[in-house]
Amino acid sequence: MSGFFKSSIGRKVAMALSAFFLMFFLIMHLSVNLLSLFSEDAFNTASHFMGTNPLVQFALQPVLILGVVFHFVMGFILELKNRKAQGVAYAKNNGAANSTWMSRNMIYSGIAILAFIILHFIDFWIPELNTKYVVGDMSGLHDGSFRYYHELVEKFHNPLRVAAYVIAFVFLGLHLAHGFTSAFQSMGATAGRKKALQNFGKAYSIIIPLGFIIIALYHHLFNNH
Repeated sequence: MSGFFKSSIGRKVAMALSAFFLMFFLIMHLSVNLLSLFSEDAFNTASHFMGTNPLVQFALQPVLILGVVFHFVMGFILELKNRKAQGVAYAKNNGAANSTWMSRNMIYSGIAILAFIILHFIDFWIPELNTKYVVGDMSGLHDGSFRYYHELVEKFHNPLRVAAYVIAFVFLGLHLAHGFTSAFQSMGATAGRKKALQNFGKAYSIIIPLGFIIIALYHHLFNNH
């Protein structure tokens, strides 16, 4: 197994697998959050289920955290190795002629997304853990009603936080625009369908971040009271 991660192909495959997992998580996360635009009760019910289901809390959530950490650590490792290996080649070749701007700057969009994830953890995940496991309140209730919707809305009162979320999701879209196809390519799954995957990747990289942006703007504009 250690030999697998030491090889260039092994690292790229591992990076791709973690990317697939995180892209699937984004779909699930967006699906739950979109409910907040249509029904407070539906969003509260879904959030309470996700927040108290043992499978989600003690199996999927740790895997998610490990997946996030692994993806970013492996991404930085690959970027540093690529820069070291291609240092001389960059001096002789025009990189812009052979690759897109985003593919050459994935590390910077990755850093921006990582900073956002830290903010997101501070906003939602850490308070949730404190409520459930420090305070010991697993009910999801506050003053007789579910707290999830009101906590979500409250976070989007501050225009600076909303701006930070919007900017972060723009970076996420740029990151996904290259990363989606790259993940399939690392798995050798682009043969004969690269154009279709590129088109699907473009749609995914627009729809997913745009969905999160709409949620933030909607609650800021219409529930800011």
